Amino acid sequence: MSKIAVVYWSGTGNTEQMARKVAEGVQAAGAEASVFTAARFDADRLEEFDAVAFGCPSMGAEQLEESEFEPMFAACEPKLGGRKIALFGSYGWGGGEWMRTWEETCRGDGALLACDSVICNEAPDDTALAACEALGRALL
Repeated sequence: MSKIAVVYWSGTGNTEQMARKVAEGVQAAGAEASVFTAARFDADRLEEFDAVAFGCPSMGAEQLEESEFEPMFAACEPKLGGRKIALFGSYGWGGGEWMRTWEETCRGDGALLACDSVICNEAPDDTALAACEALGRALL
C-alpha cells in the first residue's frame, strides 16, 4: 500500500481543512495518508513516504509562512529530486503569485508535481475541497 504524507501549516484553519480533504482523497484511492503539521515533520521523514502533499497559505508579500513551514520545507528541498509531490494552500490577498513561485522552486529542485496545485481565496468552497480530494488521488 502506498504511503502519502500530507504536511501543512495553517493559521486560520483554511489550509488545515484543505489538508484533511487531500488526506480523504488519498484514502479514497486506497493508500495510507499520514497528516502532519509543519512543526511535526522534517526532511528525514521523506524517505518513509511514496509521495508528499505540502500545504501552506500565502503570507505577507505572497510568501510561505516563515517561522515553521518555510524552514521545514527548505530542509526538505535537497531531497525532492525525483520525488512525487503536490502543493495546496489558501490566500487572502494577491493573485496566487506565491504558488507559482513555489511551483517553480519545486521544479528547480527536481520534484515531480503530480497535478495542478490547488489554491483558494480565504475559506475553501466545495469546488476547492473537491480539487483537494482530486489532488490526494493524483499522488498515487
